[in-house]
Amino acid sequence: MASDVKPTRKNLMAIEDRIELSERGHDTLEKKRDGLIMEFMDILDQAQDVRSELGEAYETAQRNINMARAMDGDIAVRGAAAALKEHPEITTQSKNIMGVVVPQIESSKVKKNLDERGYGLVGTSARIDEAAEAYEELLEQIILAAEVETAMKKMLEEIETTKRRVNALEFKVLPDLYESQDYIEQKLEEQEREEIFRLKKIKAKKEESEEAEAEAIEELQRDPVPADD
Repeated sequence: MASDVKPTRKNLMAIEDRIELSERGHDTLEKKRDGLIMEFMDILDQAQDVRSELGEAYETAQRNINMARAMDGDIAVRGAAAALKEHPEITTQSKNIMGVVVPQIESSKVKKNLDERGYGLVGTSARIDEAAEAYEELLEQIILAAEVETAMKKMLEEIETTKRRVNALEFKVLPDLYESQDYIEQKLEEQEREEIFRLKKIKAKKEESEEAEAEAIEELQRDPVPADD
């Protein structure tokens, strides 16, 4: 509370410094919040596209695998899947977006040529090839979706944290500091007025004393005391 602050010039200067620092911090955080929101909106647009493409890739993969099972049988499909020797590899790095560290997922060995899938070309049909290709595409979309969704989540968390800091400065810290500043300035003004009033009284008394002394001297000069014989 403002009344808890001792009304001194030193405290007033300290509070003014805190106000200046808090105002700069508030402006900086507001700019960061606005920048994060713009970046988030870009990622959100990307996420919507990725979700749509992921849904289409999933439907294509399901349609192709169902066709392969229906025409070639589960045994042939499972045999082709079990023949895979080189499994996809995923590595993660990180990138910085306005101070927010988000993952960057890199994949390799996801899409393969026909001779890289491990199963023989003689004993399989084009339907199995199409199913394998569709699931490779689906896996790439899943990896991309994981990267975008994680980045979006981290950006949203940072936006909420920044918004809380902005609100704390705007609605709590700065109002309290302004209140303390006003309280100290008011008290110092009161003290100054009291000091001026006190000095005026002292000056008036001094002037009265000097005036009385001058009158006494003047009286003595008019009626000097006779000297003793």
